[in-house]
Amino acid sequence: MDDFFAIGNRCEAGLWFLVAVALFVHSWRAKPELRKICWTLASAFLLFGISDLIEAETGAWWRPLWLLAMKGGCLLVIAAGFWQYWRVVKRGG
Repeated sequence: MDDFFAIGNRCEAGLWFLVAVALFVHSWRAKPELRKICWTLASAFLLFGISDLIEAETGAWWRPLWLLAMKGGCLLVIAAGFWQYWRVVKRGG
């Protein structure tokens, strides 16, 4: 079961890395007011993917405590980034 957990976390990390790459690519084509948001989101997804690789080794998302803080911080940045992106796009940016 532990191997299944580790493999799942590594696959999940790969997904977050792909999202990060897609956002980096999108940032090149995005309007200037969206570029910084895309870079921030891409960086947060990259870090979130790294946190999943660490989780695959530690066996838990809450251990060590700094990993929990890292994941929580990434999720806050991702939520705030998408909210900001939505606001800019909504007003026609």
